[in-house]
Amino acid sequence: MRHPSIKSSIKSRLRFLTALALAPCLAGCFVSPGGESSSEGGPSGSRLRVALAFPPAENLSPYGADATLLSRLGVTEGLTALDANGAAAPALARSWQREGDRTWRFTLREATFQDGTDVMPAAVAAALTHAGQAEPAPAALAGVTLGAKADGEHGIRITTRKPDPVLPMRLAGPSLAILSPKAYEKKGNPTPVGTATGPFEITDVNGGGSATLDRYDDYWDGLAHATGIDVRFVKDGTARANAVRTGDVDIAEAIPVAQAATLDEATLKEAGTTRTTSLQLNTETGPFKDPELRAAARTAIAPSALVEGVFEGYADPGAGLFGPAVTWAESKRVKPAGRAEPARPDGTTITLATYDNRPELPEVAQVVQQQLRKAGFTVKLEVREYSRLESDALAGKFDAFIGARNSLLDTGDPVGVLGGDYTCDGGYNLARLCDKKVDRAVAEAVGTDGTGERQDAAMAAEAAILGTDAVVPLAHQRIIAGVSTKVRGVLLDPYERTLVGTGTRR
Repeated sequence: MRHPSIKSSIKSRLRFLTALALAPCLAGCFVSPGGESSSEGGPSGSRLRVALAFPPAENLSPYGADATLLSRLGVTEGLTALDANGAAAPALARSWQREGDRTWRFTLREATFQDGTDVMPAAVAAALTHAGQAEPAPAALAGVTLGAKADGEHGIRITTRKPDPVLPMRLAGPSLAILSPKAYEKKGNPTPVGTATGPFEITDVNGGGSATLDRYDDYWDGLAHATGIDVRFVKDGTARANAVRTGDVDIAEAIPVAQAATLDEATLKEAGTTRTTSLQLNTETGPFKDPELRAAARTAIAPSALVEGVFEGYADPGAGLFGPAVTWAESKRVKPAGRAEPARPDGTTITLATYDNRPELPEVAQVVQQQLRKAGFTVKLEVREYSRLESDALAGKFDAFIGARNSLLDTGDPVGVLGGDYTCDGGYNLARLCDKKVDRAVAEAVGTDGTGERQDAAMAAEAAILGTDAVVPLAHQRIIAGVSTKVRGVLLDPYERTLVGTGTRR
């Protein structure tokens, strides 16, 4: 049972009175779940039906891959968010200021958790402390050690072991969502069910098949238009596209490029994204421990053929770890140096793995398989659902892995993904790369202040990583979503952190 505070009850009454005052102009403008006009005015739209490609992989833990799922559905929030330009914007924190090299003070806004308790500094500090102690560490905290303490009635002071000039951007990462103390009562990862702060609250999860969310009426930024969200996890991309065509769902993410032409133009939504599809080569064990064989694999790949044949123009050829959606990257790109000379594969056998939640990836893998075979490799292909593949991929059980990674997802900082994916201690190091030059370049970038200087350092680190041939960028993708013509306010952003918000409605 929820026990709202007096403060939240007052806020609810004020919202009701405001809605009552607006009733003459809003009556009949919104439809209730039963299809009737709302008699009280204010947002009271129909429930949204959403098809997502990825089911929960880690029991809705906010510290792993499920963090983005929670963010996209409007369940969780952090102290900050990212604006359209990738800069930190207010969320649960309404303002902040830097106090010296290692300390920042954030001022909280008035808000409540979905269990009815107030968002207080002590609770926020505890949530960030739990995230910092999680194993493995959330990607947004790769290489960062922080301490958080309450400071007065509305303040929280965060101190990092080393200077962190992008801390406000880092705190926007979905894996650093703020949950109520109740979320951490049991051992293991915290639960966001009924403990988050977003406009929608999870009320039921049916394994990996579906989930039910209801509108959280005490949300600090006002009532959402939709009264809830009915989510289906549909890994088959053709099925997601069919659901849009038949009207079974209102929103379907990750429409396969092969299905894009089958949708009415009015229901097809496209947006640039910072997501890059890459070939990761296992540098720790197996054939690709040899840099000359990695060079052979790199020279065998023709990204333009993938863009034209598989992505049908809904992507750009892989130019680096950062693509066109990172608007400053191309002008600052540094040419990789010190690459090994390619060796002859002479039939070397490798296992190439990918996942089918993104339907274009198995097609990409088949083309890459053909290109590698033509170069002289013997290639075995393994395709699984992502949740059954991730642990083996991170453990280095494959020689090569094709995945789609949003380079600015975790922190919005270009340096963040480099540390998490390509350093010796990186938590998502699929290439198993451990190279002193790379670690040094990333460390220099981490310590760089100033936007332009940090971008320059990030591109120098990118060049060091590409110089090892541990990763071969294949394509820079675009978002393709299917959206009913009755739906308004879908949130497609290049960082892929949002999908449904307070203004999303039908």
